[in-house]
Amino acid sequence: MPRSNPLIHSTLLRHLLLAVVAGVGLFALTGALEPFRNYQLATVAAYLCATAGLTVLTGLNGQLSLGHGALMATGAYTVALTQNALADAGRVSGGYLLFSLAVGVVVTVVAGTVIGAAAARLRGPYLAGVTLAVAVVVPALATTFRGVFNSEQGLPVYLAPAPESLGLYFPYERWQAWIAITGALLTLVLLGNLIRSRFGRNLRAVRDDEVAARLAGIHVGRTQVLAFVVSAGCAGLGGGLLAVLAQSVSPGAFSLTLSLHLLMAIVIGGLGSLVGALWGALLLVALPALTSTITNLATPSPAVAQRLDGNLSLAVFGVTLIVVVIAAPGGVQGLLRRVGRFVGARLRVTAGR
Repeated sequence: MPRSNPLIHSTLLRHLLLAVVAGVGLFALTGALEPFRNYQLATVAAYLCATAGLTVLTGLNGQLSLGHGALMATGAYTVALTQNALADAGRVSGGYLLFSLAVGVVVTVVAGTVIGAAAARLRGPYLAGVTLAVAVVVPALATTFRGVFNSEQGLPVYLAPAPESLGLYFPYERWQAWIAITGALLTLVLLGNLIRSRFGRNLRAVRDDEVAARLAGIHVGRTQVLAFVVSAGCAGLGGGLLAVLAQSVSPGAFSLTLSLHLLMAIVIGGLGSLVGALWGALLLVALPALTSTITNLATPSPAVAQRLDGNLSLAVFGVTLIVVVIAAPGGVQGLLRRVGRFVGARLRVTAGR
């Protein structure tokens, strides 16, 4: 019988402990926040699922994807259709939401398998072109099949109230934040253990040198497809959580701009790091709010405001990306590591005197 690896068990226990501590702290924090801040926190958690999965695909496996917004749309629409079908059947308890999210992840994994199988045969701009096509085609399906997806108006998403055990007047936004935080922590635990497993080492080996990976006995194509499948599942969960938070889904929420934002977020946060994915998720929520504040302070004319709508946030992301790449090539997380090493070195020098 194969022996269990004690290192894997210790890593899993450590990640579970961190997740429990973080969950308790975040759940307590939601009690001190106003409803809008809870909504923002929940949105960060939903985006974190997608950025963490994209970090595994791009940062650890070296596959460039411009279509993760479409994968999030797949999960969001699946959750919407499943929730509405369950509500029509009279099954409205909160437990069915877990089933809907699971269905969203499974459908997105199937889509990711198909895309990943094609992507594994492509490199460089050809791979980017395929994922770019996915980002454009998938939202367009919502307008093509109007009877199912209700075109640009989108679909409502039924969400049952918070369980009565939490209290009759338990804040709805706080309940949404708890759902999103739980999903994000579960994603981080799973990915954290996956990265430190043999599969994670295979991902990095394929990213660094495919020829050397083949010589080492690694099936390159299978590894790349599995990386895309894992990343797609995370994106589907993130999209499903966004649908739950907004209680509606529409093509405009999952445009090509979202895919570009996700990619820029993981680069700015720090490629190849789950903590960098967290920084990226924070930026996805903070920068649009910052650009909205700038627009309101500038008080532009209606014509100028219409032109800036949707474009200013992308421009701010682009400028931030250029600054980070020049000043801190490792992203925000890489910069913090450098600062930490510098401070540690200074403290050791001071202690040695």
